[in-house]
Amino acid sequence: MNVEIIGLWAGATWNALNDANGTLSGKSLKKATKLKEKELYAAIGWLAREGKVYVNDIEKDVEVTLI
Repeated sequence: MNVEIIGLWAGATWNALNDANGTLSGKSLKKATKLKEKELYAAIGWLAREGKVYVNDIEKDVEVTLI
């Protein structure tokens, strides 16, 4: 898998969070970005590694918040 593609997914994820005032559930992010689950979690991992998001485990999902 190309790192540039994951970067594009991360950008789409960041934009969706920014448009939603900073916080969305994993399910809502998946719907907003139209990414597959594996793609979304790769993007979230990218953003978390860069210190741009906080991921909170909620009941049967995650909540992702921009930092």
